[in-house]
Amino acid sequence: MYKIILDTDFLLTSLKFKVDIISEIERISDFNYKIFVIDKTLDELKNKKLEKLALELIKRFNIIETKKDKIVDDLIFDIKDDNIIVATQDKELKKKLKREKVPIITIRQKKYLTIDK
Repeated sequence: MYKIILDTDFLLTSLKFKVDIISEIERISDFNYKIFVIDKTLDELKNKKLEKLALELIKRFNIIETKKDKIVDDLIFDIKDDNIIVATQDKELKKKLKREKVPIITIRQKKYLTIDK
């Protein structure tokens, strides 16, 4: 079972471009998975333009409890698990994850998702 972890920017970007991330993840996944967000994501969404919509979407996902002592990107990067996939649009986080050979889901052409393994 894979854990797909969504970062804050990914959530907000998918809502901004009206990408149905649930059906898109289903489309690109030929494996069992559960979708997660880091607890600190809830804090990062405060006072954002699409906060209410994002919080409503997050209710459908599992929450990973952390110490909340870092930013979400660092908390995601610190998770040591061979079965994680990270959904992000953040260039710096992508670079770090690629070095560690962590699969990444990104939004392409403002309408669909791709997975880079």
